[in-house]
Amino acid sequence: MRVRIKVCGITTKEDAWKAADLGVDAIGFNFYPESPRYIPPEEVKKILLSLPPFLSGVGVFVNEHPQVVEDIARYCHLECVQFHGDESTEYISLLNLPVIKAFRVGKDFSPASLLPYKEKVKAFLLDTYKEGMPGGTGETFNWSIAVKIKKEVCEPIILAGGLNPDNIKEAILQVKPYAVDIASGVEEKPGKKDPHLLKKLVERVREAENEIS
Repeated sequence: MRVRIKVCGITTKEDAWKAADLGVDAIGFNFYPESPRYIPPEEVKKILLSLPPFLSGVGVFVNEHPQVVEDIARYCHLECVQFHGDESTEYISLLNLPVIKAFRVGKDFSPASLLPYKEKVKAFLLDTYKEGMPGGTGETFNWSIAVKIKKEVCEPIILAGGLNPDNIKEAILQVKPYAVDIASGVEEKPGKKDPHLLKKLVERVREAENEIS
């Protein structure tokens, strides 16, 4: 089984190249101004233009105006966009872009809430619910919920929420997601990746792939 790896919260060319060199599939850029990992579109464009082919750039947005999303995606040459706010199916229908929709899993989460989006998005990202935080909590959620969604609602599923080199293998073996999304779990500080943690994480993902296969 092949598990894709997305490293989110990239803010420098150096970290983007670290990810590329390790064979990461996608890198995420946070365009939410309140995020400690925010990066201006001008910097993202420079980073993506410097990279080799076959590495996808993903833009992360939270309740942004759809025209702004379209403009940034076009300007930066993003491959797809990822929404972490209250974006409705009607909102997503306004966009001519591939969309990943994030859902935050908490104690009152209902897998049925994904159903209206099923025909509108390319994938669902499952993150951990924390009051006042649209993402980047550094905390895990009950992975059995992700397994339930895969079986009863739909695929593909991107697993996020508190993943790091120490728990990524267990998470993959339990959920068998299409992809994993990591931000704080491979950081020295918000927006600055730790090359050793990143390398270790990629190694653990490959180990899990081999065990599943």
